[in-house]
Amino acid sequence: MTHPPLLFTHTSEYPCSAQELYDWHSREGALERLLPPWEKVEVLEKSGGVEAGARVHLRFHSGPFKLFPLEFHALHLENNPGHSFHDIQQRGPFSSWSHQHFFSESGDGCRLEDRVEYRLPLQRIMIGPLRRTIQHSLDRMFRHREEQLRNDILLHQRCSGRPLRILISGAGGVLGRELLPLLTTGGHEVWRLVRHRANPARREIRWDIDNNDLDLSGAPLFDGVIHLAGEYIGLHRWTEKKKRRVLESRVRGTRLLVERLGCLQQRPPVFISASATGCYGNCGAISADETHPFGADFISRVCHDWEKEALAAEAAGMRTVMMRFGVGLTPKGGALQRIADASFCGCIRALGKGDQILSWVSIDDMAASLLHALTCPGLSGPVNVVAPKPVSNREFLRTFARVTGRPLLFPLPAPLLRMTFGELADEMLLSGCRVSCEKLVESGFTFRHPELESALRAMYGRWK
Repeated sequence: MTHPPLLFTHTSEYPCSAQELYDWHSREGALERLLPPWEKVEVLEKSGGVEAGARVHLRFHSGPFKLFPLEFHALHLENNPGHSFHDIQQRGPFSSWSHQHFFSESGDGCRLEDRVEYRLPLQRIMIGPLRRTIQHSLDRMFRHREEQLRNDILLHQRCSGRPLRILISGAGGVLGRELLPLLTTGGHEVWRLVRHRANPARREIRWDIDNNDLDLSGAPLFDGVIHLAGEYIGLHRWTEKKKRRVLESRVRGTRLLVERLGCLQQRPPVFISASATGCYGNCGAISADETHPFGADFISRVCHDWEKEALAAEAAGMRTVMMRFGVGLTPKGGALQRIADASFCGCIRALGKGDQILSWVSIDDMAASLLHALTCPGLSGPVNVVAPKPVSNREFLRTFARVTGRPLLFPLPAPLLRMTFGELADEMLLSGCRVSCEKLVESGFTFRHPELESALRAMYGRWK
């Protein structure tokens, strides 16, 4: 006997029309924006958007499936533009899965109803515990989807008044992978600089920093350029070769890009380059704004030379913004992923004394700040991108442990960190700086995640 499917529904409201909400879902990048950040999911293959016949192939590496990942093949069956679409599981972990999306007008905005019907393996035997587990996972996932979608809609209402054509370098990095779907779901056209053989049909342009090769003569006119490319600085002991690659990838890459943009007859009106709050060095509790002098350590020198090359874009007539990012937080990569992976038995209590200040920022706010800078004509020069409330290293680790439910262990003494990481330990693990975000806030930017605990809870789906 076949048991009836289990039902999950979620209703949410948004400050836009039903057509606008449907359009957001139909654009490239919508799936990536809605995937929960705490789930390790790969999009292996994707064809089409939400139209009938579109397909998606996912791989899950989270929870009990890290060693033996699960794959999910979805097929879109029906699509009623502006009103609804429907997808099902073709192959995957469920006995059956059907997800319907219904869009309707509601007061001053619109309503989205998600209706999921599914059957589980062994449903007859283990209906109680299985259902509770799946329902809890769906509750977390759809709460994330609702908050992410509402924030994205509000951001695009402020910053995406007209479609832009944007060129991006470093699109394959942790930040680039968040930025691309944010831009495309807002209706913007994104072109990427790539190192492999370019496919113009996929809006790719090849560049080769080592051979000073970049040809923009056949490229379309761009409304803006966002430059993120640079050798990953990593969390390993630095060698002289590694330090040279970190510096040269940023200096030579920025110089090549700015030179080629400067040769265009019609240059992009705005050039945005990444930088880092590491430019200030170890300045402790002093509140460093954009006028604070550069430090004297390696990262400070890298930022100085990097920004110097970017400023050549200003001389070429482009509004130039150097985004000095703080420590970016996402479970998908960087420092936070390293901490989570190393904390499966418990979380280190502090690095060194633990009183060094961490000026952090969520990756959603990093991506949103780039779109804001792109469309804010009064913003130029260096801009600090950090959350308004920095914390000490000790407070950061304590909060992470509380949110993720991991016990606090012993502190790691500074001599051990120096012995393990060398120069990196003093520059990245044992130093700190209280960085001001006043310039960014005064330009009209609104943070999604101004406080650390609420930010971590959203990233891990651990809301109170």
